[in-house]
Amino acid sequence: MRFSNSRRLWLALACSPFLLGSIYPATANARVHHHRVHAVSANSDEPNLRSSSALVLDETHNSVLYARHADVAMPIASITKLMTALVVADAHQPLDEVIEVTAEDRSIGKGAYSRLPIGAHLTRGDLIHLALMSSENRAAHALGRSYPGGLAAFVPAMNAKARELGMTNAHFADPTGLSSDNVASPEDLSKLTLAASEDATIREYSTDSGYAVRVGRHMLQFRNTNSLVSNPGWNIIVQKTGYTLEAGKCLVMRAVIEDRTVLIVLLNSVGKYTRVADARRIRKWMETRPVTSGHA
Repeated sequence: MRFSNSRRLWLALACSPFLLGSIYPATANARVHHHRVHAVSANSDEPNLRSSSALVLDETHNSVLYARHADVAMPIASITKLMTALVVADAHQPLDEVIEVTAEDRSIGKGAYSRLPIGAHLTRGDLIHLALMSSENRAAHALGRSYPGGLAAFVPAMNAKARELGMTNAHFADPTGLSSDNVASPEDLSKLTLAASEDATIREYSTDSGYAVRVGRHMLQFRNTNSLVSNPGWNIIVQKTGYTLEAGKCLVMRAVIEDRTVLIVLLNSVGKYTRVADARRIRKWMETRPVTSGHA
């Protein structure tokens, strides 16, 4: 059986301790908080990133281009919603089923803002679309609540999926990412992002620049939380942003850069635009970096 480069890399990530061990020293499996660490490269040959934790994989050449604290579990905020969408997809629940947003979906905490009113009726497809594109917390919670067995079954399904994907440092506590107990390392998130990109619906919804849903008599317009999806200079396959006070600004993205399929994980960025700026730094760095085959 023959596999594509991305499939071979996915198998390597899912079935091995990961191909980073020979590239950078092992770090303690502990959280790195944004107020304590500023990830600035000390090597002039590396991108000068501001994210505390980062991983850049070149799928085309099966190589690790950059890794910083890549095996350290950290809060991942709304990156969680990629796992939420995967678990819903695995359950084969109908996308056209209408679900009501209820008071149970009202979340409390930093970053818990939602534009969806209690009592709104949307299809499951709409809820997935808004959760991935606009990071809608009530949409994500409603997806978990409407899962067979409710949240009591959904959260264990998230953790079971993480184990299936080989996300050895990951743990999930809720479908939105508002809980700081939702943690994973960049290594873990590379596996999650690769798995999510295998689903056509997740690819489409996560990279849509805008989407409108009818709530009552009104149409509500939503925008993507990642400004890069609207930039014609970027070819993004799948992406997800995240933010909580503890997690900082986060971004995972699979994109084509310089004719190479690249997977980028950026965690714990400080500053409103830092994660996007770091993605741009990585692209600029790759444009001047020679292609090399890697550890695969």
